[in-house]
Amino acid sequence: QVQLVESGGGLVQAGGSLRLSCVASERTFSSYVRAWFRQAPGKEREFVAAISWSGGTTYNAASVKGRFTISRDNAKNTVYLQMNSLKPEDTAVYYCAVGPSLTATARGYDYWGQGTQVTVSS
Repeated sequence: QVQLVESGGGLVQAGGSLRLSCVASERTFSSYVRAWFRQAPGKEREFVAAISWSGGTTYNAASVKGRFTISRDNAKNTVYLQMNSLKPEDTAVYYCAVGPSLTATARGYDYWGQGTQVTVSS
């Protein structure tokens, strides 16, 4: 089965930046859509951003538009999430996912990472 490992989370001041990475264990799945979701305690898992297999199409949630950028390096089986101008409301566990099509619904993804904590202090 595919394993996804996120890294790059941590504690940052509001207005700061973090860059998350997610490496997939299987090169075969490099053609799949890659996405980032996040979940805060007591809240539903929410979509953050997604990127097509070619990297030519991206989609960002309205809450992060203009601040977060998703990118991928298929040769490295890696997807990135560059997060700038971070806000306290961005605090959550961030998960990367792999699925067959670009969608903002968690049900549309087949594989998930274990998550990495991002905490933004005011």
